[in-house]
Amino acid sequence: MRVLSVNIGRPRPNPWKPVALTGIDKRPVTGAVMVSAPGPKGTGAVGLAGDRVYDVKNHGGPDQAVYAYAREDLDAWQGELGMTLGNGVFGENLTTAGIDVSGALIGERWRIGRDLLLEACCPRIPCGTFQGWLARAGWIKRFTAAAVPGAYLRVIEPGPVRAGDAVIIEDRPGHDVTVALTFRALTTEPGLLPRLLAAGAMPGDIVDLARKRTAA
Repeated sequence: MRVLSVNIGRPRPNPWKPVALTGIDKRPVTGAVMVSAPGPKGTGAVGLAGDRVYDVKNHGGPDQAVYAYAREDLDAWQGELGMTLGNGVFGENLTTAGIDVSGALIGERWRIGRDLLLEACCPRIPCGTFQGWLARAGWIKRFTAAAVPGAYLRVIEPGPVRAGDAVIIEDRPGHDVTVALTFRALTTEPGLLPRLLAAGAMPGDIVDLARKRTAA
């Protein structure tokens, strides 16, 4: 299990949302990139030095510090869509190899290199920018139906990351709530929402939603 590439965004105009810029155009970089916990949501800060988000209402902050997507899943989409999908094209900071990213448990911790420790906390939810960027009509519906969203990760211990770094799963919680299951609960299968309460590392807004569903 390893990091295949580390990808940093290049700001570009965003015609798909009422914000001027987007950082979805992420491309592999060489050398080490420092990763640290960003400030609160609303500042545009993310975990990787040199990167940021521009839709500060919906993106960024500690629960969306680092976005990872598996190269194996990109390859599957590449075959299905009939187009080349380079590392970073889904807006991911880390393109991985040998890791079931969407199958990671909420609260699962990854040691990357010697110092960096990340914790899987929630799935990526597709938006209009993602659909516009890929230039595929109906992409949000298609991505949602596949339920292979990739994972947002918190920064537990800061450190550098570089292409080729080994990834070791340092801790796996005792529940069965995966990133993919969380995605399905938040999108196509709301009946799954009460199950999310078993995952202690779930972001607070998702916990609130699950509790409302449980109380209903």
